[in-house]
Amino acid sequence: MLKKLKIGNVELQNNIILAPMAGLTDLPFRLICEKYNPGLTVTEMVSSKALYYNDEKTKQLLKMDGEKRPISAQIFGSDIESMAYSANYVSKIADIVDINMGCPAPKVVKNGDGSKLLLDLDKVYEIVRAVVKSSSVPVTVKMRKGWDSEHIVAVEAAKAVESAGASAVAIHGRTRSEYYTGTADWNIIKKVKENVRIPVIGNGDIKSPEDAKRIFEQTNCDGIMIGRATLGKPWILEQIRTYLEDGTIRKIPNTEILETILNHINLEVKEKGEYTGVREMRKHICYYLKGLPGASLVRDKINHLDSKEEVEKELMDYFHII
Repeated sequence: MLKKLKIGNVELQNNIILAPMAGLTDLPFRLICEKYNPGLTVTEMVSSKALYYNDEKTKQLLKMDGEKRPISAQIFGSDIESMAYSANYVSKIADIVDINMGCPAPKVVKNGDGSKLLLDLDKVYEIVRAVVKSSSVPVTVKMRKGWDSEHIVAVEAAKAVESAGASAVAIHGRTRSEYYTGTADWNIIKKVKENVRIPVIGNGDIKSPEDAKRIFEQTNCDGIMIGRATLGKPWILEQIRTYLEDGTIRKIPNTEILETILNHINLEVKEKGEYTGVREMRKHICYYLKGLPGASLVRDKINHLDSKEEVEKELMDYFHII
């Protein structure tokens, strides 16, 4: 289960990967997760068209200052020329280029990008082929089970991706039409694993160390990708690793939760300035405090505070009481 994982010529120290999440896995959050030693982190997805047109805001999403390697950068798009250009650009700064074929967001799929690509397997092949040719580092693809229940194409799409030269494929066990509802179908991950030779990474509904063990057992996947379960609980990456190693799960003390939040605030403010950093942290603080006693009151207060100092004081007062 737990092992080093080779993706092309890149060797990961373990096979637990932090999933890309738009608006969430920015540089500060990845640095927070880094403490808990994932084998790989992935940037937020970046638009290939925006990179092609030299958009500075998009380039900022690819900042990797002070991060441990390896890092994967995720690009999205359906225009072959801009995808090829982006692959070349990104492969100069990242260790792996990942292609998004799973995003379900309406603003993404309306342009034919993300999970919409799964409706055209010839296009899937062409895009991967162009990206592989333009990239100087290994290329991976993250996809969903299919578009909807009438178009379950993960096996065929994974075969196309492999034949186009990709070095690994990650499968989220839901269709686009399911978004994040219902239960992820791990059986489709097992089927993909049985049909391709490149590493297969399982994704979807891995919410605990026990889930991680089960997905490995049920699917025989080569690695796992953890997304939403890391929000407010970046230490789950470490808990999964130790559980797979020796069956232990470290309980996280409140002192560590507070220290992590304060560190996260500092990183966000350093990266984005106080005004934006404090506002960006509001959603993360909601996740960190979820399930703790009296959390809703302190969350409401923090959502109306504008300064880093005020937020830190509120948090320290709260953690001193619980």
